[in-house]
Amino acid sequence: MKKILILTMCLLANVALASGVSYVSDFESLAFDGSSEYYNGSDLSGGFAQNDGLVYFTNNYNSTYGSWDGFAYSKVSDTATAGWSNQYAAYPGSGANGSSNYGVFHEPWSSSNGITFNVDAAVAGFDVANTTYAALSMLNGDSFAKKFTQDDWFTLTITGYDASGAIANSVVVYLADGTNILSDWKWVDLTSLGANVRSLSFDLNSSDVGAYGMNTPAYFAMDNLTFVPEPISLVLIGFGAMLVRRK
Repeated sequence: MKKILILTMCLLANVALASGVSYVSDFESLAFDGSSEYYNGSDLSGGFAQNDGLVYFTNNYNSTYGSWDGFAYSKVSDTATAGWSNQYAAYPGSGANGSSNYGVFHEPWSSSNGITFNVDAAVAGFDVANTTYAALSMLNGDSFAKKFTQDDWFTLTITGYDASGAIANSVVVYLADGTNILSDWKWVDLTSLGANVRSLSFDLNSSDVGAYGMNTPAYFAMDNLTFVPEPISLVLIGFGAMLVRRK
């Protein structure tokens, strides 16, 4: 027990020193299978983690139809090909600041796939962009969706939840405002969500709707999700790990 107390005190000291340190989920360390330039959950793993498991991006893959929703990740750079076949491309042509990898979100039809944190966290924000699929659909129209006019809009609502599932706050960002279609990466400030966020959900809405819902492709790209874990949560995780090792 004395050794555990000493180790715990050391851990507390280390966390105190690390308090306020930001973690950034930039997707750069994530691997691709063979020659593929994207990962869409076809391995049925249900998602992927970053930052040593502190944050998890959920994914739902339907092996019957070869469809997916939630989060994928990609390094596709095609900014010219319109349509669903180019659903993994970010419209800026790369990750934020010219990086290689980034995340792609496809809004679920029947589930609430999003992001979960293993600890309470203060989320600073992330870089957001349109996908090529959504941007070209809004710019030119396609067989499903209209070409945007000055009265149209496409928004992303990010909602934060605490450990009990209560809503902390929501932030709305415009991916298109009239004919002003977001064409580069844009920082989304999420500090208003508070310091005890455990999960994030994402809701896409458009002025272009039909009998079956939104016509605008329900996608956006993400990079550099930045958050600061609550120090005491890291202490408890570390202490739990020590107890397991001692057993």
